[in-house]
Amino acid sequence: MTAPYRLHYAPDNASVIVRLTLEELGVPYETALLERSKQAHAAPAYLALNPGGLIPTLETPEGAIFETGAILLWLSDRHGRLAPAPDAPARGDFLKWLFYLANTAHTALRMSFYAEKYVGHDRDAQHLLRSTMQARFGDCLDILETRAAPWFSAQTPSVLDYYLACLMRWRALYPEGLRGSYDASAWPRLHALLTHLESRPATRRVAAAEGLGARPFTAPDYCNPPEGSAT
Repeated sequence: MTAPYRLHYAPDNASVIVRLTLEELGVPYETALLERSKQAHAAPAYLALNPGGLIPTLETPEGAIFETGAILLWLSDRHGRLAPAPDAPARGDFLKWLFYLANTAHTALRMSFYAEKYVGHDRDAQHLLRSTMQARFGDCLDILETRAAPWFSAQTPSVLDYYLACLMRWRALYPEGLRGSYDASAWPRLHALLTHLESRPATRRVAAAEGLGARPFTAPDYCNPPEGSAT
């Protein structure tokens, strides 16, 4: 590893949140593509870094870190940017919303995308779980729009901004066939954040690297990456 960090990634997976953060921080890093179509995330070498076989993993001089929220928190603390310092008065409020995104909003999306993993092959049960989790994610956006708006309106992004923007991107795209059921403009404060992030150089660099298009958050489309695939 020649750079301080190596990000194990697949295009437009949760690793893109970490990649956006690394670009916003401006720190050198290298990438290691995980070919999901070839089950590279289940290979013994990768499982030695991340025993759950999930994406992403960030290799650091202090060892490998997995879990998206943990990586974001570690990077922001290590570089003193994109989050309040550990002794800052706003730290507790920041942590509350970071874990809300990771444990509640992201989990609801994941369950709606992979309903069959939770309820098996019963189509009615899958439909019920998807609709329930999509409604729950909408409730999450309602709460973030009204209760966490100050975190999503700063000119300088935090890790919360990029995490939320990616979640909203994926809700617009998946599950396939249900794209018309969601409109991000229903949450005007959060939609303004998406527009702002699209103007950031970090977003433009990552969008080019992973084939996310010119408006990855406000007009998302399926990625067309130069290497690898999202699924």
